[in-house]
Amino acid sequence: MLAFAKGHGTLNDFVCFSDPDGALEFSDDQLRMLCDRRAGIGGDGTLRAVRARHVAGYQDYGDAWFMDYRNADASIAEMCGNGLRVFLRFLLEEGLIDRDPIEVVTRAGVRAGQFLDDGEIRVGMGVPTTAEDLVRVVAGGHSFEASVIDVGNPHATVMLPPGELDGIDLSTEPVYPAEVYPNRANVEFFEPSGPRHVRMRVWERGVGETCSCGTGTVAVAVAAARAAGERTGTWRVEPPGGSLRVELTEHEALLTGPAVIVARGMVNL
Repeated sequence: MLAFAKGHGTLNDFVCFSDPDGALEFSDDQLRMLCDRRAGIGGDGTLRAVRARHVAGYQDYGDAWFMDYRNADASIAEMCGNGLRVFLRFLLEEGLIDRDPIEVVTRAGVRAGQFLDDGEIRVGMGVPTTAEDLVRVVAGGHSFEASVIDVGNPHATVMLPPGELDGIDLSTEPVYPAEVYPNRANVEFFEPSGPRHVRMRVWERGVGETCSCGTGTVAVAVAAARAAGERTGTWRVEPPGGSLRVELTEHEALLTGPAVIVARGMVNL
């Protein structure tokens, strides 16, 4: 039996559990079951809280918390912005951290988080990078130019004219050049909705179309800023699951939004 918590950030949902000593071992089938919305708990991924010294390659970080994130298909992902906020909320409610700013180790590097007075959580997302060349993405039989953006994990980000977002077919995974994305990619489509305000949809690798994607909102903000000839500024990004704020600075991107734990229980593995 496994004690778990279920949480979400703008409807990007996760099954969370603590394993501070790295004693738990899960098969891919078990992780997929946890995320199954009929046979399991249901989620876009799993978040395991483990001390970094128990994770191969991260022992030098000692007792720092490591966010072991897996997609719904059990594949490993380097980073998850909504997941990071949910992870911090889980640690806080489990009594494993206090409200002071905290650093968490991820496969994309160390990320800092802060609990704000209004109940939201702000997390550092590192320095996004954008390739000079665009790539072609095909969705629903239509071809689009996409920006290649890295937010600790890979993204292909497509800007659309206003009014076209809802018509994009994301019933199947978009096609993108495998040589550019050897580990697959998250694919975002977005359209302007006002000054520094955009709407987006996203296909997440290993999951499908989701209600939100934290790293995807950052990639969208970077692409929108680039299209506007800007490098810094604050953008409001709206995936289907809610509203997130992305602050682009000279040194990093900051993602701010809600994160809530909605249930706890025991599951039979």
